[in-house]
This record gives sequence, structure tokens and C-alpha cells, in this order.
Amino acid sequence: MTPSVPTPLAARTPPLAEPSAWHEISLTVNSRPVTAQVESRLLLSDFLRDRFGLTGTHVGCEHGVCGACTVLVDDEPVRTCLILAVQCRGTEIRTVEGLAPGDAPLTSVQHAFHECHGMQCGFCTPGFVLTTTALTEQSDRPDGEQVADALSGHLCRCTGYRNIRRAVCQALGERFGE
Repeated sequence: MTPSVPTPLAARTPPLAEPSAWHEISLTVNSRPVTAQVESRLLLSDFLRDRFGLTGTHVGCEHGVCGACTVLVDDEPVRTCLILAVQCRGTEIRTVEGLAPGDAPLTSVQHAFHECHGMQCGFCTPGFVLTTTALTEQSDRPDGEQVADALSGHLCRCTGYRNIRRAVCQALGERFGE
């Protein structure tokens, strides 16, 4: 009986589903239709910042922990450092720049953050604002646990979160008539 020969590692490793390549994607960014060529491995954060200059999408930890890169993809908060641009084909993306473009008045969420001083250095603020915007756009008022869960995906190294929570409560109260 001959001993079995181990299969070489390369033979056991499945091939990549798709090698790095370029893809044409169409999506909407801040109410503007966009068609672009993107490489398979391009992160959504890099796509938004480098291609469109939407630098309100802050890149912090690059591991999805800090929440600074949060945008709304089809009205849901998404960490742009964890998703590829090519995965966003056909979606609608809103960044903090798209909430009150140009000289438009601040949204109620932005106004609440301003009024309650829900920011200090401002690095984490766009992520908090977009997550809060998603909470205010729900049809039913989120309860305290849902709010805490949504905000738990964001880190602020400057504050004790008191003013951020006040801003979120003010925005939700205004939205749901409390």
C-alpha cells in the first residue's frame, strides 16, 4: 500500500470568484445619478472621498468600529470602510453633504446637533448625524433600546455622549411630535 500524497495547497484553495478587474456601476449619490468605472477592490469610502470629494465621509478605524464613515445606502446606515463600491450598484447613497446641500437650511437632525452642542471636534459627527437621520425617517418611533443600539456603533473620543444623546432625543422628539 502506497502512502497518500498530500494535495498541494494551491490545488485545495478555491480560485478567486473574480480577479481584480474594472466594473461599470450606476448608482445615485446625493440625488445625483452617477455612472463610474470602479476596480473590484475599491472601498465605498475611497470612492466617495476620492472620486467626488465628499470628505464628510470620514475614515477613522477602517474596521467598521468607529462609525465615522457611515452613510445611508438605500436609507440604511452603512459603514463605507466595510463595503465595496461595486456592491452599491443600483443603490441610492446619501452622505452628510447631501442632507443640506449648498445654502439649504439645516435638517432638523443637523439643527438638533448644533443646538445641543452634540459635537466637539466634529470627526464623528457625520456618522452620528446620518444614523440619527435614519432613525428619524422610520415610520415608527424607535424605543430607547433601538436608539442605544443604533448609537452603539459610533465612537466619540471627545465627549461623554451626553450632548449627542440630547441631540438625538431632540431630533426624535421633533420628528415624532413629542
